[in-house]
Amino acid sequence: MLTVNSLNSGYGAVPVLHGASFTVEKGETLALMGRNGVGKTTLLKSIVGAIKPSGGQLLLNGVDLMGWEPHQIARHGVAYVPQGRGIFPKLTVRENLLVGLRARRDSVREIPPELFDLFPILKERINQQGGTFSGGQQQILALARALCGAPDLLLLDEPSEGIQPSIVQQIGDLLQRFNREMGLTVLLVEQNLELIRGAATRCLVMQKGRITGSLSKESLDQDEKVFEALSH
Repeated sequence: MLTVNSLNSGYGAVPVLHGASFTVEKGETLALMGRNGVGKTTLLKSIVGAIKPSGGQLLLNGVDLMGWEPHQIARHGVAYVPQGRGIFPKLTVRENLLVGLRARRDSVREIPPELFDLFPILKERINQQGGTFSGGQQQILALARALCGAPDLLLLDEPSEGIQPSIVQQIGDLLQRFNREMGLTVLLVEQNLELIRGAATRCLVMQKGRITGSLSKESLDQDEKVFEALSH
């Protein structure tokens, strides 16, 4: 699915990623853990073209995405929900979802009705402005908008940040459904260990712009192994 090889990236003359390498297999949720400032968000932004990497490879299903523009990457099947959700607060739920349809590779221009089976609150509030939602509801809207593009790969940056535990649990359940029922592949940047334990199939640890360790599903349930991986 996604292969990242020796990726270097950063902001102008300031390097952040130093040869980051890993793979994400089709249909899994791979979590990426690490302390603040180690390059996790920079990595996601580099994958979606918001930051131009200075070296390495980004292969999605064998196609090298290096140098592509963000809209080209989105149309190739990559959806991104940024930290802070990034919805359009002045647009209604319907209008936000219609924006998500622009990334589709087929001719569908209507909101898929099955989306409202996953997110019934959005059907109930279809004409409500997104900015009037709570933080957790905005996160649900951001997820739904990303799915409107029918992506193969979904990138999520800290989806639990600032939202209530019940919505965090809902997101974990949804990610499992995405894998199981839709075959969707997810790369999840997250610090909430309970969400990672509930949703991830495995986990990578990032430090100082490099992937420095990995944790299996079983290891995630052992606090001492998680602490050890994050402390190195």
